[in-house]
Amino acid sequence: MKRFFYLVLFLGISQTLFAQSFDHKHSVWDSLLKKHVKNGLVSYKGFISDGSTLNGYLDQLTKVTDANYQSFSEKEKMSFLINAYNAFTVKLILDHYPVESITDIGSPFSKVNLARGIPWKKEFFQLLGKSRHLDWIEHEKLRKDFNEPRIHFAIVCASIGCPILQSEAYSPANLEKQLQNAKLVFLKNPKKNSYDKKTNTLYLSKIFNWFQPDFTKKSTLIQFVQDGFEETIKPDAKIVYNEYNWDLNELK
Repeated sequence: MKRFFYLVLFLGISQTLFAQSFDHKHSVWDSLLKKHVKNGLVSYKGFISDGSTLNGYLDQLTKVTDANYQSFSEKEKMSFLINAYNAFTVKLILDHYPVESITDIGSPFSKVNLARGIPWKKEFFQLLGKSRHLDWIEHEKLRKDFNEPRIHFAIVCASIGCPILQSEAYSPANLEKQLQNAKLVFLKNPKKNSYDKKTNTLYLSKIFNWFQPDFTKKSTLIQFVQDGFEETIKPDAKIVYNEYNWDLNELK
């Protein structure tokens, strides 16, 4: 009985120490983003040249067990998952580089890959002790465990139509500011979202259509996006969803 007690105590202490020692600033990933991302465009060739550094960071993420993760605070968990999604997305592109779009990954038919979500359902990394895919991080963890619609502006699918990949890692200390900034930067991009006052038409990214339930839990969709527009959007505005650009978000 005593042995079991001491084992439980030891495991508890080990998990606490790991949680404290884990780099929640994600410094390595942060340095890579600052070096290889400019205005949301990614130098994948630059990431290839720093492949060993990227793999070292991914190894850090992989070593986090589910028990370790459970000892993280809510902001630590969210930052961990957002950074993991973005870093493994970059890894996915590098594994198949050169590609013109993430939708090229899978079968030879990009439309089939997109329709079936093949790139996002591909198990190619380990996280929290099991083989995972990108959809698992997004739909089974971030969307399910956190009531935070702004995560959709933080995770990036390596495409021009996506919110931009920020040139810094997400961190618990700055998470609220970073999420709000990501939301506003996305909304204020006229190529993705705009409002025509004369015709009372609101043109939005398809992200707002695909995940509308996430954005309308506490308000209408128009109320949710309003802080990204200088002009007041009329509540009866017609909403039109723009075509999504799946071209690779590559810095050339």
